[in-house]
Amino acid sequence: MTVGTLTDGLFAVPPGKLACVVTSLQMMAPPPNPAGPAPPGVTLRRVRHPDPAWYKALFRGVGADWLWSSRLALSDGDLKIIIGDDDIEVHAVGHDGIDVGLVEIDFRTNPSCELAFLGLVPRLTGKGIGPWLMGKAIARAWARPIERFWVHTCTLDHPAALRFYQRSGFEPFRVQVEVMDDPRLSGLLPGEAAPFVPRL
Repeated sequence: MTVGTLTDGLFAVPPGKLACVVTSLQMMAPPPNPAGPAPPGVTLRRVRHPDPAWYKALFRGVGADWLWSSRLALSDGDLKIIIGDDDIEVHAVGHDGIDVGLVEIDFRTNPSCELAFLGLVPRLTGKGIGPWLMGKAIARAWARPIERFWVHTCTLDHPAALRFYQRSGFEPFRVQVEVMDDPRLSGLLPGEAAPFVPRL
């Protein structure tokens, strides 16, 4: 991936591509507030060495509306290497016995740790589960001897995502513009995904 610095002005996005603004945020110490009790019917369990088919189905269910596609583009073999790493924690959110959310924490770049993915299926967003889930993710991250916990979000994500991360104790430290292939055109995601994002 090429990283450069933009000047003022408008820049054309080629057909078949998407552009978004990416904000990276970090916390240098755990916040004081604990996660609190789980919402009724909600559980969180670590899934060790996840099956790639299970992972991709959950990843798609959580992230299709926000055009999550990075892991869908990987072969099952390449994905298995990543999510099977002992320094990657994959957690499934359960609701009444059904997997409805994903938390993935990446410890591979110690002493930093990345919240790689956190999300719920659309029908459960806005129901108060997110703050509890973030509290659990923060606790898991700081249970290891890290010095920084960080995450990134972008303008393709849920409109409330940036403020949610800030309320959770993360502070912005970098803003970038990313240009990428539209995953709806390659078939990684259905054409009707994210109707609020125009296709060129």
